[in-house]
Amino acid sequence: MNKLALSDEILMSIDKPARYIGNEINMVRKNPQKASIRFAMCFPDVYEIGMSHLGIQILYDMFNQREDVYCERVYSPWVDLHKIMKERHIPLFTLETQSPVKDMDFLGITIQYEMCYTNILQILDLSQIPLYARERTENDPLVIGGGPCAYNPEPLADFFDLFYIGEGETQYDALFDLYQSIQGQGGTREGFLRAACKLPGIYVPSLYEVAYKEDHTIASFTPRYEDVPPVIRKEIQMDLTDAAYPRKPLVPYIKVTQDRVVLEIQRGCIRGCRFCQAGMIYRPTRERDVKMLKSCAKEMLENTGQEEISLSSLSSSDYSDLPELINYLIGFKERGVNISLPSLRIDAFSLDVMSKVQDVRKSSLTFAPEAGSQRLRDVINKGLTEEVILEGASLAFAGGWQKVKLYFMLGLPTETEEDMQEIPRLADKIARRYYEIPKEQRQGKCQVTISTSFFVPKPFTPFQWATMHPRDEYLRRARIVNEEMKGQLNRKSLKYNWHEADVTVLEGVFARGDRRVGQVLLKAYEKGCIFDSWSEHFDNRKWMEAFADCGVSIDFYNLRERKLDEILPWDFIDCGVSKAFLKREWQNALAGKVTPNCKAQCSGCGAAQFKGGVCLEHQN
Repeated sequence: MNKLALSDEILMSIDKPARYIGNEINMVRKNPQKASIRFAMCFPDVYEIGMSHLGIQILYDMFNQREDVYCERVYSPWVDLHKIMKERHIPLFTLETQSPVKDMDFLGITIQYEMCYTNILQILDLSQIPLYARERTENDPLVIGGGPCAYNPEPLADFFDLFYIGEGETQYDALFDLYQSIQGQGGTREGFLRAACKLPGIYVPSLYEVAYKEDHTIASFTPRYEDVPPVIRKEIQMDLTDAAYPRKPLVPYIKVTQDRVVLEIQRGCIRGCRFCQAGMIYRPTRERDVKMLKSCAKEMLENTGQEEISLSSLSSSDYSDLPELINYLIGFKERGVNISLPSLRIDAFSLDVMSKVQDVRKSSLTFAPEAGSQRLRDVINKGLTEEVILEGASLAFAGGWQKVKLYFMLGLPTETEEDMQEIPRLADKIARRYYEIPKEQRQGKCQVTISTSFFVPKPFTPFQWATMHPRDEYLRRARIVNEEMKGQLNRKSLKYNWHEADVTVLEGVFARGDRRVGQVLLKAYEKGCIFDSWSEHFDNRKWMEAFADCGVSIDFYNLRERKLDEILPWDFIDCGVSKAFLKREWQNALAGKVTPNCKAQCSGCGAAQFKGGVCLEHQN
């Protein structure tokens, strides 16, 4: 197998050459000739982002536990190297052995965010792999996708040979064994795909066909053959304690986005926020045993030399053994290890913990009310009252914090102008709590930073039927917030930031799009669109040209409310949460009715079918 290496001349001419040379601490080294399967694991963004992703670290470690598999890594080359590789016809290569990606058996791409989709095409293009799956031959790698965006794989269906729906710990061994069996029998690419589609969680787009009605909605989605399953059920790892977890995670030589050891304490969330896809697709909530976590934390810190450890969870405060785990981790602080505690509710316990592990004078606290008014928080089932928010702020200020970050969404279903105006009003009430502290006890002025993003409906949430808004309407709503902020008593303590509306519009199309939007992705890539999640590279004009060239309507995907009986592009996937539950929650949202969290009361979402986690403990 050919090895590629960028010349010194190229390395000296590009930004951060360490992105491309590999050899990091804990990198796996194997003899490629002894591996029956070569797997290139790809994160379709720049190295610093991809190296911060826990999922790839888990699968990289798990795959390489097998002697017959060599899992290597590849990331999106930055724009400077992209240009050189295109001009000089240098094929994209893996970091471990500098081998061409096109010579691998599998190219596995994790799909985390819709605005990385053109980077997926970049990876295929630079690897010199045909972009369309139907054009690949026996000599090309099998391209497999996974991750949260695989829960609606249809916008990318034409570019992938297969998708893995769900959590990777359960079926990859069976997939690898099947591949080796078919290869040993002299089987073909098509034969492998026909066999692979029968494995749980595996979706092969080419084995299904879609028909459309005159109004452009889906008429049918059906398998092409009788032995191809009509429904793909997600894969889920119920026992997280004994599941694969990297004790020797990779340590980069350059600073990456999250340069720390990451300890995943649980998966899933009991809260049931109606806008949150992760909270639905990762049900039921499952915890890792605290003894395993303690052992893992110790080993990872010893094996990496990292100076920070972070807990990973959708809602860390809901982890049963959090006090015991925190008390254990605090011991590492005495050895110079910082502890990062995201996703904590702001209550007395959490603030006490944070004061022990953080420099209060330098750090800021983050609240995510998501909506300014109580009415809208009930619509989205946030489970936070204004009283709880203000009490948390009071406790924080009394504990010495001065900086607070508040995250909200604009464009939520049923949102009114009054709801928008309540955002700066709530921020002002929080600031007032600070100034109620006697002046001699304050540490100067407080700073309350408001950030608003624009809501995008996601598949497998109760809001998957909701309409979106045009770009200008999102900006109008941001201006309403900005104007209302000017009239607040403590406006000098308030700061407001909002996200780009153009990106929101595109994210909406690809979050809920069908196979027909894939042509727009290709057209946009051909026009030069890559790194669309990076504001300095995003070019909305090119995107609008791509939609026009392809005759695809943004309004069709974004500006109509779906009917409850409409066939949605992702309806062939069983994510473990029933469509009946999602419909019920959509109607509860419109009625402003709150659904209790999973520990308070089972809402019958369907996740109990997996027979474990919080469902087993709290069903009524």
